[in-house]
Amino acid sequence: MRAVKGGPEQAEEALSSNRPFHRTSLQEFAMADLAFVVAVLAAFALVALVAKGVTKL
Repeated sequence: MRAVKGGPEQAEEALSSNRPFHRTSLQEFAMADLAFVVAVLAAFALVALVAKGVTKL
């Protein structure tokens, strides 16, 4: 491994990337979780309706 010349400032620049770093907020995760729960409940409700309709046949 090669040593970085110029002190800690240059070492940090050598390790950092120029790509932007996007953080996902906690609120976005909460909304995604809520949407998933609603979708699962809707799917189960649909299955229950179909099952109820099949039993009437």
